[in-house]
Amino acid sequence: MFNSFRRAGTRLGTRSIATKPAEYGQPTSVSHPHLVQRNDLTPGIPISDYEQRRRKLMDLLPDGSVAVYNYRQASDFWYLTGFEEPDSAVVLEKNSSERGYKMTLFSSGKDLAKEKWDGARTSLSAAKDVFHADDTMFIDRFGSYLKSLLPTSSYVYVDLPNVTHNTTRKKSKSLLKYLTGPSAREHEDIIDSLSGSMRRPLASQLGKLRSIKSKAEQQVMRAAADISSRAHTKTMRFAQPGRSEGALAAHFEYMCALGGSQRPAYVPVVASGPNALILHYTANNQIITEDELVLIDAGCEYNGYASDITRTFPASGTFSAPQRELYSAVLSAQKQLIGLCSAQHGYSLQELHRKSCVLLKSELNQIGFNLRNEGDLERVLYPHYLSHPIGIDLHESSHIDRAAPLQDGMVITIEPGIYVPPTANFPKHFHNMGIRIEVGYFVFFVDPFSS
Repeated sequence: MFNSFRRAGTRLGTRSIATKPAEYGQPTSVSHPHLVQRNDLTPGIPISDYEQRRRKLMDLLPDGSVAVYNYRQASDFWYLTGFEEPDSAVVLEKNSSERGYKMTLFSSGKDLAKEKWDGARTSLSAAKDVFHADDTMFIDRFGSYLKSLLPTSSYVYVDLPNVTHNTTRKKSKSLLKYLTGPSAREHEDIIDSLSGSMRRPLASQLGKLRSIKSKAEQQVMRAAADISSRAHTKTMRFAQPGRSEGALAAHFEYMCALGGSQRPAYVPVVASGPNALILHYTANNQIITEDELVLIDAGCEYNGYASDITRTFPASGTFSAPQRELYSAVLSAQKQLIGLCSAQHGYSLQELHRKSCVLLKSELNQIGFNLRNEGDLERVLYPHYLSHPIGIDLHESSHIDRAAPLQDGMVITIEPGIYVPPTANFPKHFHNMGIRIEVGYFVFFVDPFSS
């Protein structure tokens, strides 16, 4: 046993030597060389990518603008900084310097008492060096610093956290969730200042940038998809009548962890038989029987990026004739849709969805359905959308224009599905079958598989 560990360490070379305990609040190339390469800021994503993201964002904003992000807006904050510690914020000030902006990173810094319980935190000086900030400050100075910028700023771009439906606090006051400073009165003053015409939303600008994935992001997302795909294959082999849906869910997550995933991207759906007609079925508490189909919608998160894959298969290992017919109909539609996903074709997400309805209607009518129009399909059999962008978030920005043509570098899902309830409107031998087939697809200008 010892020799096998020693040989593994030799294969990894010096990169297997890590710093324990870590000196920073997140993995770095020094503390976790098995995760982070030398020129990367976060696993798989180089420092230069983060710099380009900030520059592109500031290029979109008018002169004199200030952009504010807090850690609670986790994915956008992480996209711009790579910083993973709570109680943190960033202020980007557009200016005429060679860099084009000033970056001030706020954090709690070192706290020996808290670190005893929760692990290392990054010092202000280390945060400045590692994350390439122009300046770093303690988080309790965030409010006063932001207030000091207001007299000389043309616009302040800030997205306030969403307010839950049961709160009595006005939306503008939700900024209190993350602004800290010497007094509550100062917070009130800042909020009042930001509630006028100088405050502008930032999410729509950043959503456009996030929709196009860099080469490094694409590599990380391919790795996430590979891990999930292998886990699906192994879980299908593990499945058999008599096993519980929950056992399959646990097996999938275990296979992802063994493959290098840090966590699930979402709660897995393992739906056997009629349970597959429930689109967001996550109870996963039934026993799989011999003649059923099993639908597994599950994906992992790898180095900060999500994967989203759905597979449907027979519990017995062999499709019945009706199961094969319905599965083939969905698969045929998906293959045709994937062929339209290059930027060269000029389709939008909205147009792809309409096309999916046309294709599914045609495929179903060929196997005995009698659907007069796409409305009959969408009301019952195919009630969800075909596609969504995916990346750091499972469902990337809602600010992406679904009517705009797909662009080179986007990553989207293609997930047609058919869910047949036990009603007289539809052929009886298809009743209680739910089939969805989902893949993540990288959009290129020219389909890389066409030649």
